[in-house]
Amino acid sequence: MELDCGSEERQLLVDRLGTTSLNMEEPIEQSADFTELVKRAKEEDLTEIEKSGCLYQAGVDRQGRPVIVFIGKWFKPDAVTMNQALLYLIRVLDPVVERDYSVVYFCSRTTSDNMISYWWMKEIYSQLPYHYKKNLKDFYTVHPSMWTRLTSWWFTTFMAPAIKHKLHNIHEVKDLDLVINSTEFDIPMFIQEYDMSINGLRYYQP
Repeated sequence: MELDCGSEERQLLVDRLGTTSLNMEEPIEQSADFTELVKRAKEEDLTEIEKSGCLYQAGVDRQGRPVIVFIGKWFKPDAVTMNQALLYLIRVLDPVVERDYSVVYFCSRTTSDNMISYWWMKEIYSQLPYHYKKNLKDFYTVHPSMWTRLTSWWFTTFMAPAIKHKLHNIHEVKDLDLVINSTEFDIPMFIQEYDMSINGLRYYQP
């Protein structure tokens, strides 16, 4: 994964967040605590997150692997607790994580109001068992922002280096079709409009 930012920005992030690895890359037996989380994820009322439509399974990629879609603009961290976010993530992922899967994250038009904090990211990642991470084969970020690229660089350099090669930046929606049949799901209109606003002329080149 390439990161187009200067050494000063990267060093600032390191200074603020530290460089302690999560050491979560070796298989371990699923704990009773996580089994309880799976049970709660199935039973608790998570209607508010579900209604937002920010996270859902949508079809398969070109290798036949289930695709999980995350619409960043539709996620509102201030409206939910970290625990609710974790439970909903487990609810969506648990049916597919016993096999290989991929994730598409649409970063289009996200603002600071939609961003997951580093501390949320660290806590949620640390609670997911090994097979959730191992079976994630590709994570595609569409229209990545500078902050997204910077945070991803830091997280995969210092906290979870084993997944670094799985992260890919996609700058044009049409490039998704190289790896995922995007007709498997409806891409929200605001994402298509944003894509056209930054890449429109390229579509009309002879």
